[in-house]
Amino acid sequence: MKRFLIFLLLFMIITGCSNKNTFTVNGVINGGKKNYIYLKRVNVDTPVLIDSSKISKKGGFRFKVKANNPDFYQIGYSNSDFITILADPGEKLNLEFNGTNLFQNYTVTGSKGSEQIRMLDLRLAETKRKLDSLSTVYNNASKEPGFEERGPILEAEFNNLIKDLRKKNIEFIITHMNSMASIKALYQKIDEKTYVLYDPRDLQYLKIASDSLIHYFPNSKHVQALVQDVKKELDQIYSRQLQNMAGTFPETKLNPDLKDITGKRVAFSSLRGKIVLLTFWSVSSKECIAENLQLKEFYKIYNRKGFEIYQINLDENEADWKAEVKFDELPWISTREDNPLDPKNAMLFNVKTLPTNYLFDRNGTIIASNLHGKSLQIKLDQLFNN
Repeated sequence: MKRFLIFLLLFMIITGCSNKNTFTVNGVINGGKKNYIYLKRVNVDTPVLIDSSKISKKGGFRFKVKANNPDFYQIGYSNSDFITILADPGEKLNLEFNGTNLFQNYTVTGSKGSEQIRMLDLRLAETKRKLDSLSTVYNNASKEPGFEERGPILEAEFNNLIKDLRKKNIEFIITHMNSMASIKALYQKIDEKTYVLYDPRDLQYLKIASDSLIHYFPNSKHVQALVQDVKKELDQIYSRQLQNMAGTFPETKLNPDLKDITGKRVAFSSLRGKIVLLTFWSVSSKECIAENLQLKEFYKIYNRKGFEIYQINLDENEADWKAEVKFDELPWISTREDNPLDPKNAMLFNVKTLPTNYLFDRNGTIIASNLHGKSLQIKLDQLFNN
């Protein structure tokens, strides 16, 4: 009896270790007519066939895959009829397909990452369907009377759909920083030429995600490719910024040198060696006031670690600015444009809305812009706690 128990214990240990290095997929295809289904591992952007499974008469199939890290896979009939999963070692995925095409109607359980991928893919597909429908309506309306009034309304609706999808993807990325599914949200496309994250400022989300994911998944080829992609984009941006600034402004103008509330001039360059947030704001902006109160909390946490804020006010009334700084007890360097009617620094940094900010590293290089709220907190945490 004792020998049997020892054998059973060893079997359980060996089986447990084995399960940690594999994942399984059990699937059912209702109403399908194919004989085989295929499994491909996505090697960054190239699917590589690794297995196939014969589909039973009742529509069942199964895969068992060796894996050491989370990875993206495609399960399907062909290059045009498949779904994407994000499988973790040790997971037991269950798939059920009910549509004519695999992608149209399926469910997945047993894999959080795969459930997230399904949600992102279906949300993109629904948005694209609505955009296609609007395009048809727009084309038909363009041939009818009254298009001068209806056309701009349809265009606004079209743009709002794209903006809403972008907003949702950004929210997903920010709230799933430790999931490789955020890579999917970063690189989704509305069409061959248009990413969901289409704004040049969205590079900050690629940077935030890459900094986080490389910490959790340093051996992932997908994460390593993301890091390299971000580095390439940042290098290009920095090069363009330097070229534009060098051709338009004298180098001295890249260094704000403004009076604080005591009348003392403080040069931005004097803060070298610290992580510095350069912010532009106005007393008349409720968003700016709210952000200042939030920045006070970040300042308490990170100031002793080498974080500083250099704030430039754009209000014409100097008394209002000083009163607000004192009332809210803003602890950082508070300055004001020498001539708010001709805000040279705001023009230099292309400030179009308030609040606007730029984050500088210890060498005085811009590493991010317009990070607010949780996005800024995540970035500061990465800089000071990793």
